[in-house]
Amino acid sequence: MFDKILLAVDGSEHSRKAASVAGEIGRAFGAEVVVLHVRQDELTWAIDVVLETQEEASELVDAIVRELKDVGGSVRGEVIHAPVAHTARTILDVAKEEGAGLIVMGTRGLSEWDRMLVGSVAHKIIHLADLPVLIVR
Repeated sequence: MFDKILLAVDGSEHSRKAASVAGEIGRAFGAEVVVLHVRQDELTWAIDVVLETQEEASELVDAIVRELKDVGGSVRGEVIHAPVAHTARTILDVAKEEGAGLIVMGTRGLSEWDRMLVGSVAHKIIHLADLPVLIVR
């Protein structure tokens, strides 16, 4: 059913749960799991402010890749850099480039107020994706 699964991670607890679910689905279908972390920056007064270092982002992805490989399956990781407002689009673009059949991701459970102000990446993915999306809470 799925040859490739894109697992979008952000380091949250929900993201960790999503990693476990993606690993199980990947093993069940013999699918490759691509662990993706979108490194975000924020444009403030025309200056890019990096919210995390490349090393931190790589460590996050590498840890999840190791965990999933330890329980079996084909797994690899990738870190992409994008502005905050482009996170959802970046995930969707990578899913398309990779030929993913499923996107798995967690949600941080933003409050209703936060969702009204900025929206969540998961919400945007659900509405824009043309492939199945599994959100893990």
